[in-house]
Amino acid sequence: MAKKKTEQQISIGQKIKKARTAKKLAFDQLANETGFSVEYLKEIEAGKTTPPVGTLLQISRALEIDSGVLLKNDETKIKSRVKAYTKRTNNYAYTTLTPGAENKHLKAFLVTIDPMQDHDGVGYQHEGEEFNYILSGTVEVKVGDHANQLKTGDSLHFNSGISHNLRNIGKDEAKLLVVIYGP
Repeated sequence: MAKKKTEQQISIGQKIKKARTAKKLAFDQLANETGFSVEYLKEIEAGKTTPPVGTLLQISRALEIDSGVLLKNDETKIKSRVKAYTKRTNNYAYTTLTPGAENKHLKAFLVTIDPMQDHDGVGYQHEGEEFNYILSGTVEVKVGDHANQLKTGDSLHFNSGISHNLRNIGKDEAKLLVVIYGP
């Protein structure tokens, strides 16, 4: 007899698909609510693409579900999951620093980006505010058309409703504390 998968064994894409189909939302509707293409949303649901935190926040808002459902990790497996996540995206990983904050407006993440890399093809945009503190390395945070170059010890606070992107412009791995406020 097959065992039923626990919530933590279900992939992010499967959780999104389950919520979308339960609400009887077509891909077109979800695309209009999030601004993402139907193709990108299908890749996420199929597990072919691992979306960044900002994307998950937008999708959870559109599906009217708590973003914590999508971001929840099994604390005993968090280190191996971060390694697996890094391998899947090749250059970007995040770890939640606020477990249990599923129903809170404020969430914090440790973001690690490999040298001279960004998150391929994805711009972030989510309602609320974002604060980035550079723990190590040198990064560029582009907010709209404005590029901010930040090094260890620098910080940036901005309106996360404006399209933004993050990339490591240094020769060393970059680590950031990213705090997101969502209304």
